[in-house]
Amino acid sequence: MAKSDTPATPGAMSRRQQIAETYRITKRTYPRIGLVLLGTFLLAGAIGFTLFKILPGSGVIEWILSVICGLLLGTLAVLIVFSRKAQTAAYSQMEGQPGAAAAALNVLKRGWKVDPAVGFTKQQDVVHRVVGPPGIVLVGEGQPSRVRTLMASERRKHERVAADVPIHEVVCGRGEGEVPLPKLMRHLQKMKRQLRPADMTDVLNRIKALDATRGTLPLPKGPIPTSMKGMRGQMRGR
Repeated sequence: MAKSDTPATPGAMSRRQQIAETYRITKRTYPRIGLVLLGTFLLAGAIGFTLFKILPGSGVIEWILSVICGLLLGTLAVLIVFSRKAQTAAYSQMEGQPGAAAAALNVLKRGWKVDPAVGFTKQQDVVHRVVGPPGIVLVGEGQPSRVRTLMASERRKHERVAADVPIHEVVCGRGEGEVPLPKLMRHLQKMKRQLRPADMTDVLNRIKALDATRGTLPLPKGPIPTSMKGMRGQMRGR
């Protein structure tokens, strides 16, 4: 039987397969990632070994503990560097493609409710909604002028059902006044907290009626959401 060339979804992958897939994706952006990780391991391991070796003590136990400390510190350093490089690589490969902002927003932790594609145009301009500590955040991606018009329309709709809730507009992109994809999550997380967790349920209930009157846009499936989902566990662990 011929082997299928279709890549497995993250949910069907083992932990080892997910790491291998993440490494392969990262290597596209950083061809020398293997050398970087090796150098990181050796440097951090040497530092850990040296620090433990200078502590008082002698004999075989001291050497064993020094080696163990070096291995642990080296492994930890590799995981940190690899996680950061993998995240940067994922963003660089997704940026500019439809659905990129939605894939990035879905990595947000507890306390945030992400609804992709609450508004869209035939030209694939999309507005996503995020409800969290800052209030309601409308995140748009696409052609700037069309996106801003679409966001203004969505803002009016949300004001009708949540007039007392702060509503913010963020355009994802590289233009003036826009937020680049790699900085999108941090931008949202740094926004002023104006909505208490206890009020989120009330806000979500109030916008349910609005959502019931609209259709949904099927976001593109494939390398963008898949690669991001495969790295989600590592990024949440930071």
